[in-house]
Amino acid sequence: MKPDFPTQKTHLPFSSSFPEEVLEHVFSFIESHSDLNSVSLVCKAWYETERWCRRRIFIGNCYAVSPQIVIRRFRDLRSVTIKGKPHFADFNLVPDGWGAHALPWIVAFSDAFPALEELKMKRMVVTDEALELIAKKWRNFKVLVLSSCDGFSTQGLASIAANCRNLTTLDLCESEVDDSSGNWISHFPDSYTSLESLNVACLISELRFSSLERLVSRCPNLKSLRLNRAVPLEKLSILLEKAPQLDYIGTGSFLTELNTEAHERLTRAFAGCKGVKGLSGLYDVVPTYLPALYPVCSGLTSLNLSYATIHSPDLIKLLSHCQSLQRLWVLDYIEDGGLEVLAESCKDLRELRVFPSEPYVHEPNVCLTEQGLVSVAMGCPKLQSVLYFCRQMSNEALFTIAKNRPNLTRFRLCIIEPQCPDYLTNQPLDEGFGAIVEHCKDLRRLSLSGLLTDRVFELIGTHAKNLEMLSLAFAGESDLGLHYILSGCKNLRKLEIRDCPFGARALVVNAAKLETMRSLWMSSCQVSYGECKLLGKKMPRLNVEVMDERGHPDSRSDEGSIEKLYIYRTIVGPRVDSPEFVWTMGEETASSALRYS
Repeated sequence: MKPDFPTQKTHLPFSSSFPEEVLEHVFSFIESHSDLNSVSLVCKAWYETERWCRRRIFIGNCYAVSPQIVIRRFRDLRSVTIKGKPHFADFNLVPDGWGAHALPWIVAFSDAFPALEELKMKRMVVTDEALELIAKKWRNFKVLVLSSCDGFSTQGLASIAANCRNLTTLDLCESEVDDSSGNWISHFPDSYTSLESLNVACLISELRFSSLERLVSRCPNLKSLRLNRAVPLEKLSILLEKAPQLDYIGTGSFLTELNTEAHERLTRAFAGCKGVKGLSGLYDVVPTYLPALYPVCSGLTSLNLSYATIHSPDLIKLLSHCQSLQRLWVLDYIEDGGLEVLAESCKDLRELRVFPSEPYVHEPNVCLTEQGLVSVAMGCPKLQSVLYFCRQMSNEALFTIAKNRPNLTRFRLCIIEPQCPDYLTNQPLDEGFGAIVEHCKDLRRLSLSGLLTDRVFELIGTHAKNLEMLSLAFAGESDLGLHYILSGCKNLRKLEIRDCPFGARALVVNAAKLETMRSLWMSSCQVSYGECKLLGKKMPRLNVEVMDERGHPDSRSDEGSIEKLYIYRTIVGPRVDSPEFVWTMGEETASSALRYS
């Protein structure tokens, strides 16, 4: 919620009477980035105070602003979060080499903000050179989070380990690392003791265990340890014995054969970790070893089994011990029966994600239907966030979910076969999703799938007034559906569309709306090159980027369709690092076409 401050005109004399130290102290209690932005707009005095005292910033699109603009605005940043590639990069829809390079940011900030302590990046290209610069320039560097990033190797990690003596967090969540050796872990010096959180689950190579063991042993404040698949089960117990203070454990492989003594040692090691709240990993599980986890289950609030091949009977036994669970990520091996047990046992559940265990083209080998989700919706009164992959859905099930869980803030449903209708009535799922947006007044994020007409977008535009992010695939009938969304969803910030029969007509009509959003992605739709050029001229404050790996769009007629369109708000104009398959539409399009010819 934005602070209820008076207007600039009436507040200016009053605000000027406050000492800067008082304003700085008040601003330090504001946590929200958006609220801090609002504070800076109240008056000139507040703007100046906020720019001097602000210590952390969030950049939702690395091409929306430049490092130089950030440096001119702020004086002493300590924490920076930057997002790069569009969200659909997670689904391999963004071509390789698209951009989002981290090095220019790190080069600029390394001199401008010498006291920087935290850097968090998502979907960025982070090179070893960038990591080496971090390690050399920021002497008090503490937190490095690289989420879904790529471009670097264990050599860069070795530089971080060797030089960042005050590092507390190293998190490589879902990143793609050139992982040639696990020896990088040995580069942490023997005097290093500050580690609090380590996530290397994405790595492939086996870490040098003797170095990992010594690192864990000498870091008394280590609270979160997430290992990769290569760490064998018999060595996990050794690490747990060295760090009983852990509150989050990400195990390695659960496939190793253990003798009776080793199994008992593993059970004792878990029992000794009395403060564990989160558990993940459990790769390639042998069900015989699952009872070793039971001592920590009663205190678990987070359980990530999205890589664990545990089938329903064993999952049911495990979940029956997890009565404090608030967050569960799991494969569809849980089946409807397991979700019914979850609904009965875990009344405090807030978030559920159910992922497919097999490639989409395979026949289902598990019994997971809409009924499992309905059971959770009816049995878990605090449920707020859902991501659910399944093969069938009905309007009746969606009605039931909406009626029982009006407190949902995120609802993402993926029916694996595109354009599947209500399997009971063979009708579109328009009314069911309409019930979701009508009853869930605080819905912030929505993903649609199944057979859907323009009617569902009319309902979304009418009811989803707080919606911030919408993802669509294989849905709709015409541009009218897109018009309903853009004209009705007043708070929409991100819109992702693929394989829908939408053109650019609705975009042109709602150009003013696009300027209030962070970004729009469209791929495999009915957008022509000529329409993109028109959009670029009509919206000079936006970057209208066309991606087409078939060659320059000017080699085809204006009526020819383009592969991908990415529109985003920016204050720096077209980016300077566009690869050869990306063109920014606008006044420069004509000159670029001449260069191409």
